[in-house]
Amino acid sequence: MNSDRSVGAQPTAAAHQRFALASPARRALLRFGLTGAAALGATAALGTAPAAALGTAPASATTPTSPTSPTTSASRRRPGTPDEALRELAAGNQRWRAFRQRHPDESPAVRRSLTSGQHPFALVLGCIDSRVPPELVFDQGLGDLMTVRSAGEVLDEAVLGSVAYGVLELDIPLVMVLGHQSCGAVKAAVESDLSGERLPAHIQYIADRIAPNIDRIQEGDARIDSTIDANVRAIRAHLAAEPDLAAKVTSGQLAIVGARYELTTQRVHRVG
Repeated sequence: MNSDRSVGAQPTAAAHQRFALASPARRALLRFGLTGAAALGATAALGTAPAAALGTAPASATTPTSPTSPTTSASRRRPGTPDEALRELAAGNQRWRAFRQRHPDESPAVRRSLTSGQHPFALVLGCIDSRVPPELVFDQGLGDLMTVRSAGEVLDEAVLGSVAYGVLELDIPLVMVLGHQSCGAVKAAVESDLSGERLPAHIQYIADRIAPNIDRIQEGDARIDSTIDANVRAIRAHLAAEPDLAAKVTSGQLAIVGARYELTTQRVHRVG
């Protein structure tokens, strides 16, 4: 939701005046925040065709027994390899797009079983954007995904440690770096880079981490859109270069992939 849309009381005249006097970069941040701007348009208007689909979903992925009745873990075989994990995420995203969610692993039995431990089959490093919750986008339930979220998927030691914990301690076979269309963190970083004006407080830290990935060949909305993909690729490459994670990749126990969620179609596809 954009911050310039009212919720409850209307903005005061003083608030409008403060907004008008703010710098361009600050106005962009206030308007779009780190939860994202309005969609740039339909997928066909993004400038380039979407990358390869996330994976091949089973034919039965869009025919659940009931769109609203949760299934139990007894009816599902937990993915144990990177390819199996990718296929499960692809199937879940297909259900999400078709409004055929199964809401798996939410039953009382599953909840009780999870009190003794967890065995997630994928870790999703995504943005904080409220429109892109991984468990919903991939139609997964309790204990299925480990999620780490930061604005623009930015890495720091806490994020790296969280990813390493999932892979090294829980033997998760798949790490996905998930960017998304109309990322507000990327937009703020691009506009700050153009204007040379600094963003408030700790938000500049986010922009500084995204700045090396800005695609300065593009202009306008195309620059933002291209930078979203470049940022995902850079973060995926950083993770893949971490020695402990790289060893798992080399042995075939782990895959680290980049992907992107389109707000206009709800589709997840591979990036890079």
